[in-house]
Amino acid sequence: MGKGACSRLAEAWQWGESRLNRTISQSRVGCYFKLDDRKTTFTKELRAGLATFLTMAYIISVNSSILTDSGGPCTIHDCIADPHIHPGLNPDCRLQRNPGYDRCLAETKSDLVVATAAAAAIGSLAMGVFANLPLALAPGMGANAFFTFNMVGFHGTGPLTYGVALAAVMLEGAIFLTISALGLRGRLSRLIPRSIRLASAAGIGLFLAFTGLQAGQGIGLIGPSASTLVTLSDGALERPAFWLGAAGFVLAAFCLARGLKGGMIYSIVFVTVVSWFRRTQVTIFPLTPAGEAAYAYFRRVVDLHKIKRTAGMVDFKGLKSRAALVPLLTLLYVDILDTTGSMYSMAEYAGFADEKGGFEGEYRAFLVDAGSTIVGAAMGTTTMTTYIESTAGIKEGGRTGLTAVATAVCFVAAIFFTPVLTSVPTWAVGPALVMVGMMMMKLVKEIEWGEAKEAVPAFLTMILMPLTFSIANGIIAGIGVHIVMNLYEYGEVAARWVCRARMAVGEGRNQVSAAARDVQAAAVVLPV
Repeated sequence: MGKGACSRLAEAWQWGESRLNRTISQSRVGCYFKLDDRKTTFTKELRAGLATFLTMAYIISVNSSILTDSGGPCTIHDCIADPHIHPGLNPDCRLQRNPGYDRCLAETKSDLVVATAAAAAIGSLAMGVFANLPLALAPGMGANAFFTFNMVGFHGTGPLTYGVALAAVMLEGAIFLTISALGLRGRLSRLIPRSIRLASAAGIGLFLAFTGLQAGQGIGLIGPSASTLVTLSDGALERPAFWLGAAGFVLAAFCLARGLKGGMIYSIVFVTVVSWFRRTQVTIFPLTPAGEAAYAYFRRVVDLHKIKRTAGMVDFKGLKSRAALVPLLTLLYVDILDTTGSMYSMAEYAGFADEKGGFEGEYRAFLVDAGSTIVGAAMGTTTMTTYIESTAGIKEGGRTGLTAVATAVCFVAAIFFTPVLTSVPTWAVGPALVMVGMMMMKLVKEIEWGEAKEAVPAFLTMILMPLTFSIANGIIAGIGVHIVMNLYEYGEVAARWVCRARMAVGEGRNQVSAAARDVQAAAVVLPV
């Protein structure tokens, strides 16, 4: 009886699902998204959208944690002065534990959680509705690290303020939108040598992994050393939080090895949930006034947080300084390579690409991507990009924009769980950064290591990003060395061009002289 009831229930479910799919396919919604033309169904698109969200939901906590390290809009004026330690406001209060500054950072992280989820929802929705592609958008990994550690600096110790850095992101998005509207995006990406493009992605991966291994931003395995620059952090192997983070890394690696989707999500959830238990050595809620306040907010679980500090912080006046020029160009470069490469590779994987490498909805997709960056900067987050994790939804059968719309709905739902998402410890985020870095390193195999002119610039690009803690330094060094090593070839090309130009000018002169002689001869023949 039990098996018969289950069988009938399954048949009824399949019948209802089939009827729903037929109804949607024949409706205006189905016709708009071309469900029948792309041989997919409504429910399959929903499952694909959920799969995409599960594989990229880590960005909500990871992005907010990375950007919070910049200090956001928090300044020395948010600090609470301690007359027993330093009369007045201590300039170093941002780098020390300070109740006022910590409170500002907590509010900033809540803002950034909402900003990340909202920007991802808006970008993914626009991609689905306007471009009809199963691609989801969110703030890009790599660009957020560059924004935090190279532009604003840790807790605002860099060359740019948070507002000026956001203005650079918004301006980059506007430039990117103009380039996309003019159809120049693909051409610009092809101007960069392929080896540098591949090495840039791998170098950013090393940069992220290095960040995830450090104390303060990751699991705390690596720390500074006066003699060797970096070494094992003091007491790292004795801290329970490190071993909990290591267990999360092993879990994510196991899921990846077994082909299980959402491995990074499982890792973050496992480590975070264990860290929620109080009165343990790995708790994120210590028995301190700050811990009590954080725990009280966490217990609310559901809360519609309003962005108070990060939205509208754009400051275009500071862009007049030279310090903003290189970061702006670097963001533009990374955005062109990252997003353009991701879109083309996923279009190829999904079977959308044509013989020339283009795909249906390409022009609109580029416009949506660039426009999303402007929206994200207005809310306080960094460059938006198309996520390679969208391949998870494509694997599940997603072929239309409904997949992206379903992913957007999931991001909207995440906005209501800000108290939970802000209670993710750094030792839960660190393993995810290392895993992302590992996956970005796979592009190294496509570099032609046997060709020195390709290998040397590529290697310098990769190695200088983590060692100088600057993505821009690696890119500049790689392009500079590539130009120097190919000066002879460039000279040959220039010489051939000059020779052809001279020949063309000489032929033009000969033709003009011949025409003049013909005119003179005709004048002599004509009767007087």
